[in-house]
Amino acid sequence: MKRFSILALAIAASSQVQANDTVATGKVWTTSAELGAIATSGNTVGTSVTGKIDAKQELQQWSNQYIFSAFFKEDEKTDANGDKITEKSAEKYLVSAKAAYKLDEEFDKLFVYGSYTDDKFGAYTKYTTLAVGYGTRIYNTEDKSLDVEIGPGYFTGKRSAGETEKGLIARGAAVFNWTISESASFAQTLSVEYGDDNTRTIAESAVLAKINGSLQMKAAFLVQNDTDVPVAKKSTDTQTSLTLVYSF
Repeated sequence: MKRFSILALAIAASSQVQANDTVATGKVWTTSAELGAIATSGNTVGTSVTGKIDAKQELQQWSNQYIFSAFFKEDEKTDANGDKITEKSAEKYLVSAKAAYKLDEEFDKLFVYGSYTDDKFGAYTKYTTLAVGYGTRIYNTEDKSLDVEIGPGYFTGKRSAGETEKGLIARGAAVFNWTISESASFAQTLSVEYGDDNTRTIAESAVLAKINGSLQMKAAFLVQNDTDVPVAKKSTDTQTSLTLVYSF
């Protein structure tokens, strides 16, 4: 399918080399799955569901990450005839893949990254990004770390009004992790994709509290901003969530 071709390129960039690497070292996976749902009744009736799968693969020479997330929301309203109807107010899916080749220096990597977003109610209903570049860790202590990456890329986007945009971008990203205690941690992610037509910024702040060895509670605040949006759309979307995260 054409819409997922960018992710196939990201994965294929490392598949041939990883074939031998896997035989020698075996695959090591770290996967987390999170799910949250909110149902309201009374004066406001509605349901929202959010979920995410984040899979990381560490090989001898490669560090890979695959993400799938979804958000769905529907509201119950009363029409002009007094009948109750259910309407969707949000439906968004994101899939991404990143393959990073480890260099000789610790934490230094060369990467290829691809992502595809389908947002039926967003300023951009479809948004695809492909980028390559260099990443490293610029801060590292026993309980804190800051990883950054930067590089050129290319995007295509379909606006809610129907126009299609595409062009070169410069992409930068950062991930800050802080282990507050044995049972609590904080994570901050940020990505900026700068282009002539649009600049997309996505940031998430999250606090995680351990319930047991594999289960955590996560409270997160997500912000997405696009600088160039149709007149009827807002430039910034936010999402506050409370989810259960299971790691395996």
